[in-house]
Amino acid sequence: KKDKDYVVIKGEVLIVDEHTGRILAGRRYNEGIHQAIEAKEGVEVKAENQTLATVTLQNFFRLYSKLAGMTGTAETEAAEFMATYKLGVIPIPTNKPMIRIDQPDLIYKNEEVKFNMVVEDIVERHAKGQPVLIGTTSVEKSEYLSVLLAKRGVRHEVLNAKNNAREAAIIAMAGRFGSITVATNMAGRGTDIMLGGNAEFLTVDSLNSKGLSPEENPEEYEAAWAQEFERIKQEVAVEAEKVLSVGGLYVLGTERHESRRIDNQLRGRSGRQGDVGESRFYLSLTDDLMRLFNSGAASALMNRASVPDDTAIESKVVSRAIASAQSQVEGRNAEIRKNVLKYDDVLNRQREAIYGDRRHILEGDDIQGRVVTFLEDTIKYLANTAMESKEDTDAILQGLWTELKAIYPISIEIDEVLAEAGSRSKLTASFLASEIISDAKIQYARRTESLGEEAMRELERRVVLSVIDRKWRDHLYEMDYLKEGIGLRAMAQRDPLVEYQREGFVMFQQMMGSIREEAVTYLFNVEVKLDQSPVEQIKPQTNLTYSAPGAPAEDAKPVLNQAPVNRAAARKQEQANRKAAGKQEKGSSFFKD
Repeated sequence: KKDKDYVVIKGEVLIVDEHTGRILAGRRYNEGIHQAIEAKEGVEVKAENQTLATVTLQNFFRLYSKLAGMTGTAETEAAEFMATYKLGVIPIPTNKPMIRIDQPDLIYKNEEVKFNMVVEDIVERHAKGQPVLIGTTSVEKSEYLSVLLAKRGVRHEVLNAKNNAREAAIIAMAGRFGSITVATNMAGRGTDIMLGGNAEFLTVDSLNSKGLSPEENPEEYEAAWAQEFERIKQEVAVEAEKVLSVGGLYVLGTERHESRRIDNQLRGRSGRQGDVGESRFYLSLTDDLMRLFNSGAASALMNRASVPDDTAIESKVVSRAIASAQSQVEGRNAEIRKNVLKYDDVLNRQREAIYGDRRHILEGDDIQGRVVTFLEDTIKYLANTAMESKEDTDAILQGLWTELKAIYPISIEIDEVLAEAGSRSKLTASFLASEIISDAKIQYARRTESLGEEAMRELERRVVLSVIDRKWRDHLYEMDYLKEGIGLRAMAQRDPLVEYQREGFVMFQQMMGSIREEAVTYLFNVEVKLDQSPVEQIKPQTNLTYSAPGAPAEDAKPVLNQAPVNRAAARKQEQANRKAAGKQEKGSSFFKD
């Protein structure tokens, strides 16, 4: 909903955080929802973003070896902190006794009457100079209340997602004598409303009005700062006493939030450090929270008592109904977070494997041995798959050779392999794979010789990293698509989470195989251009660029001419080396299956 879930500023749809009331910069709804909103609002429709990396906040925090935090409202969520992070919550006594008066909630029959009563209360408080902070649940409600106050001639400030840039100025003035501030949720703003005003901010404002700034005339600004700050600090102290004499800061909530923590954050703006203060919430039976949960008790009480529309009720029954409603919503939201975490734990194990591999590459580890393992695993997989087929041996081998030619410039012929095996009936998958692997290693050695050792090692790093990133990005999309419909498995008496784990593992294995095959294919077929200046020839350093086959001609250069190699002799030597060494030691796999 506009001005609740999102705002439109300068032709752009921006999402609003429901807890803090701030704009979530860079965030966009997925699955076409953001584009639909842009079309509805008549602004430019931008292409959908593709997820490059994703992690839940819980798993992100778990990356740290030590966790700790401090907040004024953690006690209501102590059970979840223990279940998720194994962290206990310890209440710390206040520095000074809290003497704020928290008035009981006032409940009205409908929202219109409620807001009229809110305005009357504000006007009454304003008349005696008491500063008032009004908390609303959305941009829309804050603007609606602003219009009502303007009609009554009450000067006020509005702090919401649309004018977030003025937050510091508005908060600095919110505790001054006679100030009225309408704000969306105050949670997470890290601001302290000082009674009488913020002396530092007022000093900066005063010096700016005199034409002094730290950028244009820093020496004069610094010289005038101390005297001006002392003067304003004395004025603020006098004004703070006036504010305390009329009851301190009055916090007025126009609606209960789904979470008690957010309500406590709002209330906590008043009565800080032992100051006097007061808070009260105005509710109606048509508020979102009351409408969705437990509004029946309050409604029945009003009807039995024949309460007029403009009369509020204060009742323990209603207070319990509100507390129950908030508890239900918090429980539901906690269960949602718990369920999301279970699914992300599946993806988290895959994420750790992929990011661990990327880290090794980025840190400059030599991956030549791992690339050779890629080559061996790819050929073994293709050979085993081919030999499992029930087709004619000649047809199987022809199909296999077609696949291999797309991966590397195979030089061994089918007849040579059959001759080595002795006959078609004696040809096994393991023998076939070993013959092809020997040929592939010869070709890889030739590729390395043509490009140069250093250039080949750099090419391996770049290609493998690029393929991992691209395949992981596609895998995230596929896993997200899988999760969307996995809940339907419950209709077949299957646990959706177990099904997600099983199918996610299969998809991960397929992605790993695809990474190995595609990396090897690129390393053999990518066109490389070597740039080496005379100065660089002195140093053992080579710069290279590469482009995929089919790229523009100016960006690609044919592979350097390769010297002829006696294939039969090289193959015989390879086999001799393997026999002499006994069973070949398998290299450590880059990707753990």
